[in-house]
Amino acid sequence: MNIGIIGAGHIGSALAGRLTSLGHSVYIANSRGPETLTELAQKTGATPVTAREAARHGDIIVVTIPLKNIPDLPKDLFEGVPASVPVIDTSNYYPLLRDGQLPELESGVLTESEWVQQHLGQPVVKVFNNILAPHLEKPGQPAGTPGRIALPVAGDDAAAKQKVMALVEELGYDAVDAGSLHESWRQQPGSPMYCNDLPAAEVRQHLASLGTTRTPEQHAEFTANQAAQEKQLHAQGVRL
Repeated sequence: MNIGIIGAGHIGSALAGRLTSLGHSVYIANSRGPETLTELAQKTGATPVTAREAARHGDIIVVTIPLKNIPDLPKDLFEGVPASVPVIDTSNYYPLLRDGQLPELESGVLTESEWVQQHLGQPVVKVFNNILAPHLEKPGQPAGTPGRIALPVAGDDAAAKQKVMALVEELGYDAVDAGSLHESWRQQPGSPMYCNDLPAAEVRQHLASLGTTRTPEQHAEFTANQAAQEKQLHAQGVRL
């Protein structure tokens, strides 16, 4: 397939290398311009382009930039791109370490990907947000392998979600349907599935136990969990 990646950070770079190794044509963009991506291109085989070119390169588009930078993307970035082209959102909200406080996300009115979707003006599918980039860089495992890592995939468009789930499977992970975009809070930071490499049975178990409608108690619990994780990363000097 032709795949455009907007964002050349940890996840974007990992996906670029994995996807080109599978024979896909990958265009990758960052905020500083294609001339700054020469080294990454040599490493991954992806073609450096502008964000607009990446958004128009494809069968699937991946947006993988810091959440706070989403509103800075060109307003016409997806102009002319059919709504049938899946747009993957990998973002996570880090209010302490990077993004500052965003009222809609602090209140729990919107999930992170619903907020992203509003700004992009394009339907999105959420995946690859709950796996660490170093783990994503490594080849996945064949279907049926005991303990194969499963990734939750959330979105509102059934056809787009199926296309993304097929890509997840091709990368060597079990793709688990995680419901609608409004239900994607279940895979956000603070959840039991965040940055834990779990098999499909455990992912499905967590999804079932959490339910589909986020309660105020769950929002408070996840927020507290995330704050603790961010403080630990801050103490370790980790930069996102």
